[in-house]
Amino acid sequence: MPFTVTSQRSPQPTTQRKAPTMTNGNDIERADLVATLAKHRGFLCETVRDLTDEQAAERTTVSALCLGGLIKHVAAAEAAWVDFIEHGPRTTSDFDEARAAEYASHFALQPGETLAGVLADYDQVARHTDDIVATTDLDASHPLPVAPWFEVGGRWTARRALLHIIAETAQHAGHADIIRESLDGAKTMG
Repeated sequence: MPFTVTSQRSPQPTTQRKAPTMTNGNDIERADLVATLAKHRGFLCETVRDLTDEQAAERTTVSALCLGGLIKHVAAAEAAWVDFIEHGPRTTSDFDEARAAEYASHFALQPGETLAGVLADYDQVARHTDDIVATTDLDASHPLPVAPWFEVGGRWTARRALLHIIAETAQHAGHADIIRESLDGAKTMG
């Protein structure tokens, strides 16, 4: 789904993407994956409707999370998992202090970043993901990267990675809903 900005103050997500033509079970599965992901992206982006950059950067709970940072994080995680689908695991260094700081920066709007820019980046990631869903072999699998949170020797199919993207997006949409309600009382998901 594209995320458009209709004014300086009001990033407005739109929720319409053309679903793939459904001619067989595989096309239906692809359409279902895209539609489910679009729904949860829409929930997440709805939490920033009518906010300024300052509001999107504000921490409103005891956590370090802010709305703009959550959208950045979800976009980065989605891009990383789509890269995994396309190329398999990348060789990375250990999770050292520098990588931990870079990871933590994904959860906040940094100086010079805007909500409109974060939404535009997320839209670009979403478009690429939707294209990959339409063209990739959902049964293709890659070994998981070595990390303490993955089973040793595990493999994930493209389908499982996409389901993980959906789950992460939905989980963070819920976090964003709480942060938005703490910010100004708006209830975006209920």
